[in-house]
Amino acid sequence: MVEDEEGKIVAEEEGRPVEEDLEALRTELQSVKDELRRARESSEGGLNKLKYLIADFDNYRKQMDRQAASKAESAKAELLLKFLNIRDDYLRALSVARQGKSEPVVIEGLEGILKNIDSLLSSEDVREIETVGTPFDPNVHDAIAHSATDDVDENTVTAEIRKGYMLNTRVLRPSLVEIAKKIVTNNVSDTNKEPDNQRG
Repeated sequence: MVEDEEGKIVAEEEGRPVEEDLEALRTELQSVKDELRRARESSEGGLNKLKYLIADFDNYRKQMDRQAASKAESAKAELLLKFLNIRDDYLRALSVARQGKSEPVVIEGLEGILKNIDSLLSSEDVREIETVGTPFDPNVHDAIAHSATDDVDENTVTAEIRKGYMLNTRVLRPSLVEIAKKIVTNNVSDTNKEPDNQRG
């Protein structure tokens, strides 16, 4: 580096003022900074898009898991409902065997099979719906008959026609029930009233 005739420092090899080199370097540095800022913004935008894609995929996976679980639960419910229908038929057959005075060993064997069916249903979280003496609940009961009575509150289940079952919190089969209705009597007597047009 040397000084020129005006006293400015210049590069020896080029004979240019250092200020011009510094200005060129500043301009280039600013250009690099701007490029770096744009690259950072672009990478942050890409990172945000990637985060959204990951969140969307996670939500999609959870939705697919829920749908698969729901389909499996529906298939299980259909199969268990078939077992319940078989159980109903089996109970009728057992009742006929008892009434027909079948051999005690045969009835014991049939009762053992019934216990196995009930054990299977219980292991799959199938439970009976409470009916007689409970308030009528349209979510779990289907009322197919009424009984006129003053002995119990109105809309109380008085008889169970067919057992209903729950699978966890879902109604597998509603109970068919009879519910109480109050007896309504008419105590008004019109025999002592005179018509308005006969009064004098």
